[in-house]
Amino acid sequence: MGRHRIHANATERKRANRALHRARLQAPCVQIGDHVTLYLGDALNIAPTLQPIDALITDPPYGTAYDFTKPRRSRTPLQPLTSAARWEGNIRGDDVPFDPTPWLGYPQVILWGADHYLDQLQTAGKWLVWDKRKDSTPDDHADGELAWTNLPGVLQIHRQKWRGLIREGEENVVHGGKLHPAQKPARLMEWCVAMTTGTVLDPYMGSGTTGLACLRLGRPFVGIELDPHYFQVACDRLAAAARQGQLFPMSR
Repeated sequence: MGRHRIHANATERKRANRALHRARLQAPCVQIGDHVTLYLGDALNIAPTLQPIDALITDPPYGTAYDFTKPRRSRTPLQPLTSAARWEGNIRGDDVPFDPTPWLGYPQVILWGADHYLDQLQTAGKWLVWDKRKDSTPDDHADGELAWTNLPGVLQIHRQKWRGLIREGEENVVHGGKLHPAQKPARLMEWCVAMTTGTVLDPYMGSGTTGLACLRLGRPFVGIELDPHYFQVACDRLAAAARQGQLFPMSR
């Protein structure tokens, strides 16, 4: 679970607990099978009501205010009635600085994009590296991405090409377009989930890739998403994956 909140007295603690309980009850919730629970709403309100959570794995809005609506190359227009591919909107919450503090108290933590809010971490840990170029020729795309983790051990690298239209794995354009502008590869998230144990929480689940990885590895998953469109995308995606059956028996 996350950090314990400090209250002035028992009355204040009970009042806060009731407020948290109401927040969870009011949040639309979808249950997929016995081990996948998805909430639509603000993770900062919902997550403190969830127990027990063993591992937090997420790719949060970094606070970079990146414009995903600008035109770019694609085989399929993402915005209706336009010739150029563009997303209809940007990532909610990406226009303000990201504060990782509420998520650092979980027993196992993997936070992608942590180099964008490094000054807010203020705690020991190690780095995970996603090599997106994988020995290809440098271009105008970033060579990689970083995640911070409190897991023990040394720096580790996942190598999987991800260069605009050129994507290695099941997200390759021959299999269809991305479901979310900042979508991570399923293979990458499986790599992350496999490092942890127990129930996984993704408080910024987007299109549900972390949940997909959990299903495939037989791990209980709780996801939270603020955007109703991507919440529905994740629900549909994980329900379809659950119908196909996970790769391994469910474990805790």
